Amino acid sequence: MKTYLIIFVTALSFTSLVNAQKIDTEKVFGGYKYTYNKELISIGDLASIIETNTDAYELIKKGRTNRSLSGVLGFVGGGLIGWPIGTSLGGGEVNWTLAGIGAGLIAVAIPISSRSNKKINQAVELYNASINPTSSTTFKPEFKIIANGRGFGLAMNF
Repeated sequence: MKTYLIIFVTALSFTSLVNAQKIDTEKVFGGYKYTYNKELISIGDLASIIETNTDAYELIKKGRTNRSLSGVLGFVGGGLIGWPIGTSLGGGEVNWTLAGIGAGLIAVAIPISSRSNKKINQAVELYNASINPTSSTTFKPEFKIIANGRGFGLAMNF
């Protein structure tokens, strides 16, 4: 009976280890949150985890490049909008053309950011699909109580 208990505990441990390698994605305000082994990870950590899967790694590299470009355009656009507003509040002569250019840069940055999020999420999905096609979500053991001439027992079929 102890042998069966040890086998059962080992099988349970194995299924929890298989689940621990999956990267989870959660949509939050302004983007996505990624967790690995129930810990929050950055995009850089995400890239180093995915590095073993070449197709997913190429997608995440493109996503990170677009994300950086979007951040720079958004930052510069925000500065170009903020400068005329600050000048206006200070009582100086305002150049609203700068604010228009800044708004245009932000308008360009938004779809680039959206594309980068899609590429990063595609990379995560590709990685998750490749790590274990028979994950614990498809592992559905059946437990039966059996009795025979030697006594009662618990049988697990999977």
